Amino acid sequence: MPDLPTPQNAAEAALLSECWDAVLSYADLCTSGSASATQLATEAFTHGIDELRAATAASKSTGTGRRALRLPRIPLLLASVRTVAAAWETNGLGHRLDPDLRLWLHSDKAARYIGPPLHRPLALRGLRDMQEPDAVLLWLAEVESLPMSAVARRLGLDPAAASSELAQVRALFRDRCHRNHLDTPMNAYCRSYARLLDAVTRSPSAETPEDLSRHLARCVECAEAAACLRLHGGGLPAALSSGVIGWGGLAYLERRRRAAEAGMIGGRTDAAVDTGLNEGKPVRPRIGRTGILVTAVLVSALALTVSLMPFGGSKGDDANAAQGESTDGQSLADPGPSLPSGSTTKSGSRSGSGTGTGTGTAGSPAVADSTSRPAGNSDQEAQGESSSPAGKQGGATSSPKSAAPDCRVKYEIVSEWPDGFQATVTVTSTKALATWSLGWTFKDGQRVGQMWDGTFTQNDSHVTATAADYNKTVAANGTFTFGFLGSWTGSNSAARNFTLNTASCQAAG
Repeated sequence: MPDLPTPQNAAEAALLSECWDAVLSYADLCTSGSASATQLATEAFTHGIDELRAATAASKSTGTGRRALRLPRIPLLLASVRTVAAAWETNGLGHRLDPDLRLWLHSDKAARYIGPPLHRPLALRGLRDMQEPDAVLLWLAEVESLPMSAVARRLGLDPAAASSELAQVRALFRDRCHRNHLDTPMNAYCRSYARLLDAVTRSPSAETPEDLSRHLARCVECAEAAACLRLHGGGLPAALSSGVIGWGGLAYLERRRRAAEAGMIGGRTDAAVDTGLNEGKPVRPRIGRTGILVTAVLVSALALTVSLMPFGGSKGDDANAAQGESTDGQSLADPGPSLPSGSTTKSGSRSGSGTGTGTGTAGSPAVADSTSRPAGNSDQEAQGESSSPAGKQGGATSSPKSAAPDCRVKYEIVSEWPDGFQATVTVTSTKALATWSLGWTFKDGQRVGQMWDGTFTQNDSHVTATAADYNKTVAANGTFTFGFLGSWTGSNSAARNFTLNTASCQAAG
C-alpha cells in the first residue's frame, strides 16, 4: 500500500491535518472493506496533492501570481477519490469497490464529471467559479457541517460577522449557478422554463406552478438547477454534496453531520473546541450516540484486560481503571489517562506477574532507553531486574530474565520540518486483540495535532492512541499501523515507554 505523500511545507502539513478524515470517510463509503478504504484514501490524497502542486507551479510560471479557479481543498480531494476509484475499475481492482459505485461508474451520471465542461453538474461548476476563500467557507459550513464558530476560527474570520458573510457567499453561489444554468445547452422546452425557475427560486414564499413542477419531475438537469438556485428550505447542502461529489454525496453529507454532532470532526485541534453546535441555543453535550457506544466498548475492553491479568493487578491499577468511567468533562470516546504507563510513577511500580513478565516501573531507565537501542537481551534483563518483590518470591520467577514481551513497536519519524513532523507507528502483537489502545510518552514535550487510522488523547507528555472502528481487531502475530502529525520545539526525540492495552511493549530498533 502506498504511503501518504510527505508534506513539503507547513501548508501541506495543514492540508493533511484538516482533510484526511474527510477523504477517508468518503473512501470508506466507496469500498467494500477497511483495508481497501485506507488504500483508496491514500492514493486519492497523493493524487490530490500532486494536482495541487502542479497548479501552484503553473500559477508561479505565469508570473501573474493569480491562482487559477479550482475546487476547495476538501472537495478537490473527494473528487480525487472518485478519480482513483474509476482507475481501479479500469485496472481490474473493481472488486474492492462498493457494487453500487461500480454500476454508477459505468453510467451516464459518472460520464458527466469527465465530459464537456458545460454539461457537468451545475453545483460543481458554480463552486469552481467562486474565489477559493468563498468556496471554502460555503463548503465547510454547508457540507462539512462545522459550527460557524469553528469555521470562523479556521478561516480567520470575525465570528460576529461570519454568519452574514456566509449569507453573502450563498447568494454569490446562486448567482454563479444561475449564470451557468443559462450557459448550459438546453432544448427549447427547458429554456422556456429558465426565467420562471429563476423567479420561483428567489422567493421563499413563491409557489411552484403546476406545469413547472411536472417539468422538474421529468428533467434531471432542471431539477438540479432548482436545487442549486433555491437557497431557502435547507436543500443547499444536499445540492452541493450530490452535485460536487457525485455517487454517495448524500451519504457523505449525513456522515459529516453525525460526526459534527458527536464532536468528532477532524482538522486542527483548535477547530474541535467550540461552544456548541447551534448558535443562539443552549450548549448541548458534544457526545453523540456513537461516542457513547465507543466509550462503552473501550471501558469494557480495559476492564476485561485488567480482570484477566495474573493476581488481578495492584489496587492502583483498579483505581486507574475506574477513572475511565468518570465524566469529568473529557470526551466519552477518550479513554483518558485511565491506565497510562506514566501514571505509575506517582504511586510506585506495578506488581510483576507470576510468570516472570513483570514490566517494572514506568519511569525506569531500562524502559526509557528502549527507543534508542536495538531490541535485545539487555533490555529484557533490565526489565527482569526491575520486577516487583512479589514476582521475585515465586519459584517460577526467580530467573533474572523476563519472557519476551507480547508486542513490539516501531516508531518512525517519516518527515520533519521546523516546528512540525509526521510519524508512523507500527505495532506487532503476539496475541490476538479484540481492540487496542497504545500509550507512549514524549520526552521533549511534543504535541499530537492530527491522527489517522486511530483517535488520540494527550495528557501532558503522555499520549494514548485508540483503534478506529475498522481496524480494532488484530490477529495473533498481526500488525496494525497508524500515523499522526505533531509539533515540536527545541528537540524531537523518539517516543518511549510504550504500552499496549496497559501492558509494556518493546520498542524495535
